[in-house]
Amino acid sequence: MKFKYFSILFVLSLLLSACNNGTDPKEHLGEIYSIALDSIMEQDKALSSDMKYIAIDMSNFDRVDESDKEVILSYFKEKYKVEVMDATLEQLKDKGLYNPDTLVLDGVLLRIEKVEYKVNNNILFEGSKYRSGDGAVGVEVVVHYKDNKWKSKEVKMTWIS
Repeated sequence: MKFKYFSILFVLSLLLSACNNGTDPKEHLGEIYSIALDSIMEQDKALSSDMKYIAIDMSNFDRVDESDKEVILSYFKEKYKVEVMDATLEQLKDKGLYNPDTLVLDGVLLRIEKVEYKVNNNILFEGSKYRSGDGAVGVEVVVHYKDNKWKSKEVKMTWIS
């Protein structure tokens, strides 16, 4: 009887691990952050008009390694066909990519301010898309794992300037 019980538990553990295989968010951060940032990018398309670049501030992407950052940058280069870089607002100003006369960026700056890992592989991102002090939006995005794929589940604009 003990052997049968052990066998059933062993098979159940294999099935459960197979069901969860590939869903560990830490193994897919490049893809997950790309989805979240792209959901932010899709908000207020007027901010993207005539953009010359997309800057993504990755300075606080603590769990994202260099290869994941490359995945993110490549995703945006391929999709939007503009220059894409990892830069903060200060770095953009230092590079002359901010117009001091109009106080407007020549592109857009995407930021993630907060990341919360929830139950059932739901990840909440709070971020923003910035073009100028009077041209920016705050966005909440929930990315989740469904049908063997990471997807944007909910996208909500939280503020506008």
